[in-house]
Formats: sequence, structure tokens, C-alpha cells
Amino acid sequence: MRIRATVAALTGALALTALAVPAAQAAADSGTPYTLDASFSHLSIAKAVKVGSTNEVSVSYSYTLTHGSTVNIAAKDFVTDAFLYHGSYTDTAPELYGDNPATCTATSSTTATCKGSIGIYPSDGDLKNAWAGGWSAAIEAVAFNGQSQTSPDMSKVGFKDQSGLATTLVQRYSKLTTAASATSVTKGRSVTVTGRLTRADWEKHTYNTFGGQSVKLQFRKAGTSTYTTVKTVTTDSSGNLRATAAVSASGYWRYSYAGASTTPGVSATGVYVAAK
Repeated sequence: MRIRATVAALTGALALTALAVPAAQAAADSGTPYTLDASFSHLSIAKAVKVGSTNEVSVSYSYTLTHGSTVNIAAKDFVTDAFLYHGSYTDTAPELYGDNPATCTATSSTTATCKGSIGIYPSDGDLKNAWAGGWSAAIEAVAFNGQSQTSPDMSKVGFKDQSGLATTLVQRYSKLTTAASATSVTKGRSVTVTGRLTRADWEKHTYNTFGGQSVKLQFRKAGTSTYTTVKTVTTDSSGNLRATAAVSASGYWRYSYAGASTTPGVSATGVYVAAK
């Protein structure tokens, strides 16, 4: 069965192997936690999380916890948090947690607003490249009710989890460069603009080239603030870009990638080319 991260954090080496059970199996078995009188709603989390090759990324969340009058959320051995899972909500689904449980502030005798964060550590092997894209969010709560942390009577421990409460994208961070063949060009002549698109490799902890992607070549006239798309170019197998365009005015050239579910959009820094 699923082993909850908040429980592991609270109990140290204690392995609780029966925490994700259907309500019908609740208190009938003395070794099984009962279904905690709690529910979760209004989970708020970022729409996308951009994760590089090595650096930790933290994403905040908040939600509403509703509980029965007998549930003491102020108890030291009551813990709750939100977490992300990839694919179906099963015991083997990849999951991402925070380093600490959520902090809950009571808003009434039976409701509370809970806030926390989920830490993602690509350098520690938290992610595989194939997991980039859509993730779902779930919430859990555990009440130990004063039970010993080393040998609890599990029938007196309450547990509740709820999946499918929100979605987010966990994306492989992208980088894009731009370079021009000349710093000044006679009006009417062409300039060659090159670039390269790469994205984070979570397994090798580096950046890999990203081929076969449509990228826009854009131009911004000096003295203005808006880029205009000149043409669309496709990256080769090495992620390289190359295009030529006529120069009609002095200004800045750049490549811009719109992104995909697995990879965030990115725009390169503009390169100035003067028109003579």
C-alpha cells in the first residue's frame, strides 16, 4: 500500500503500510487506520512549474480543510499536506512532496486554511524526463490521536486522502540563444540569425538539444517595445536554428519558442543589428 510522506516525516523509521484504504475497510481491522472525518477543497497551486537540471524548485499551495468537531487539527501529531502525483492515483505513481507538512489556520470550529509548499529536487533523482507534462494534486491528513510513534494502535489513527483536486504542469526548463552574422547591414541586404534551443535533462542533470520544434524569428525596431514575427523556423536534430531575413531598419532580432506541455516557452535576448 501507499506510504504517506507526512506520516514518514512524523514517525521517522516507522513504516505504515496500510494508510490508503477504502472507507469500507476502516475500523474493522485493528491494524487499519479509520477514515478521518475530514475533506479538502479549493486547492490552489501554480498552473506550471519550471524545473531545471539541478536546482531545487519550490511551488506553494493552499487549500481548505473541513473536519469534524472531534478532529483536533491543533494537535502536535496531526499532519496534513498536498502533494503531486503523475498518471493514475495508484500505489506506484510517481509523487512529489514538500519537506514539511502544511500549516493550518482555523477559520471556524470545523474549517481551516492550510498552506505549504512542494519541493522538487532534480539533482536527487526526483524526476524522470518521461514524467514531464501533466501532474495531478492530492491532499492527505493523519491524526495519530496521542498514539505512540513507535508502536501505535493503528485502529486509533485516522487517515484521509483525496485525489484529483487540481492539476499542474511540471516542465523541463528551456533555454534559447540568438546570434547575428553581423552587427550592421546595408538596408535591403540580409542578415543571418542563428540560435539554439535546449531543455533540462532531469536524469543526466544537464541540458539537451531540442530538435523538431517550431521557433519564431522576431524583430523589434529600435525605439519600439513590440516584437513582430518575421518567419517560423524548425530546430534541427541538434536544436540549432538558422534563418536569413532582409534588414530594413535598425533593431533587435531574437528567436522565440511558444513552448509545449512538457517544456515552457522561452524568448532569447534580442541581438542588435544596425541598418546602414
